[in-house]
Amino acid sequence: MIFICYPKCTTCQKARTWLDEHDIKYTFRDIALDNPSYDELKELHTKSGLPLKRFFNTSGLMYKDLQLKDKLPGMSDEEQLRLLATNGMLVKRPLLIKGKTVLVGFKEPEWAAALLD
Repeated sequence: MIFICYPKCTTCQKARTWLDEHDIKYTFRDIALDNPSYDELKELHTKSGLPLKRFFNTSGLMYKDLQLKDKLPGMSDEEQLRLLATNGMLVKRPLLIKGKTVLVGFKEPEWAAALLD
């Protein structure tokens, strides 16, 4: 299981605490130091079945500075994936990857359903 997050992000901190409290083992990856590549993001998007917009950190400064709210609807999936691959701060976090399961953002009920027996 891979846990991709930004250590200074409070939502990521909550998710990490939740994983630790439930004794769930994971490999930690700092998104600011090791951003997912285009190919990796494409695979995660396909596995997740989620709309590509869910992979964007819509509350981030970079998202707002680049005015992506207005630009994304006119961009192809490939253009959006390539943009996401340029900077980890554009990517919604945390990301948790376990086999075919991809969780984007931390929602405790969703994580519990996917990870707890």
